[in-house]
Amino acid sequence: MTRKEVEILKNGGVILYPTDTIWGIGCDATQKQAIQKVIDIKGRTGEKHFILLCKDVEMISQYVETIPQKALDLIKESTSPLTIIYPKAKNLPIEMLSNDGTIGIRIPNHHYCQEILKELNRPLVSSSANISGEKSPTCFEDISTLIKEKADFISPKQFQANNTQPSSIIKVFENGEVLKIR
Repeated sequence: MTRKEVEILKNGGVILYPTDTIWGIGCDATQKQAIQKVIDIKGRTGEKHFILLCKDVEMISQYVETIPQKALDLIKESTSPLTIIYPKAKNLPIEMLSNDGTIGIRIPNHHYCQEILKELNRPLVSSSANISGEKSPTCFEDISTLIKEKADFISPKQFQANNTQPSSIIKVFENGEVLKIR
């Protein structure tokens, strides 16, 4: 049985959903028009880029040229939500990429997110469910009415986010060097 939210994502829709960090707004990360909807809803400018959620390392490998060994080590060792910025993204709309061609990706440790990713079999855009520049909501009730009204689907509230903080962000270079961003 296909979940309604997966059908909406496949058809270019935008959903509000809980993650392993906070509530997010997102779409199928391979659909340029859907990404633009998220940008418009959030009132986001071109300087900020989105995080991609992938179900596993195998999915990540479809969207970056290579996965540095250091990134694999960090994924294995991490005990909290971790977004890794990878060099040389591929197979994604330009709106997903940083100016240097990198992409931030996280494998969420959240059952509901994982179910969506498995069924969709494509990565999700993940951005905090807020208007750009406003405080990130720490719970569903903190999400602005405007965001809720513009989403094509709101995940059931019984699926709560696992945390109230965004993930750590580490940039991994091809040579294995790391830079802590957040």
